[in-house]
Formats: sequence, structure tokens, C-alpha cells
Amino acid sequence: MKQKFLLVISILFGLMFINSGLNKFFNYMPMPQDLPEKMMTAMKAFIQIGWLFPLVAVAEIAGGVLFMITKTRALGAIIIFPVMIGILLTHIVIAPSGLPLALVLLAINLWVIFENRQKYLPMIK
Repeated sequence: MKQKFLLVISILFGLMFINSGLNKFFNYMPMPQDLPEKMMTAMKAFIQIGWLFPLVAVAEIAGGVLFMITKTRALGAIIIFPVMIGILLTHIVIAPSGLPLALVLLAINLWVIFENRQKYLPMIK
């Protein structure tokens, strides 16, 4: 039962990140009009840097795909983890309204990392 629940959560989590990554390339979801000014400034800076948005988008897409597949979920969780930290810090500092969702996503990511902790041990030995 736990494995089926984890599979469903992982598929939804992965689809959310794939959608977010694809949106960075194709911009098919409009930006909300009520974003804080600091968030708009940060977004403009990311876009001006040029390489940062595509890098995050590729990490989100690759991590999302890997996260949905049981065999590669551990790698997907590690790829998405730095993105999750960025999302969490953004919502703590700039836009606290999105913090509850960011915390839920972080909890799912940490749960998957915890469940796969044996796979990471060779990296730290």
C-alpha cells in the first residue's frame, strides 16, 4: 500500500516539475497579475541572466521524469533537491503565500530521499 501511494505521489510530483520546466521554455501559463514587486524583479533578473532559466528548466524536466520512474526515483530526487531549496527560499523571503505548497513538495522530496538513503551511501563513503 505504501509503495502504491508513493508511486501516485511521485507521478504527481514529477508531472508538476515537468510542467514547470516546460513552461519555462514555452511560456504557456500566464504569470499571475498579483505577484509581489520583489518577485517580478527576481524573475526579470533570472531572464536577463539568460542561461539560468533553461538550466533550471532542464533540471526540472529531467528530475521530474526520473522521479516518476521507480528505478530512477532516487536520482530524480537528488536532481530536484537544489531546485526545491530555491523554491523554498523564494517563498520564505519574497512570496510567503506559496510557502505551504513549497513545504509539501519539500516533504515529498525528503521522503523519497529518506526512502532511498541506502542508494546514496556509496557517494558519501
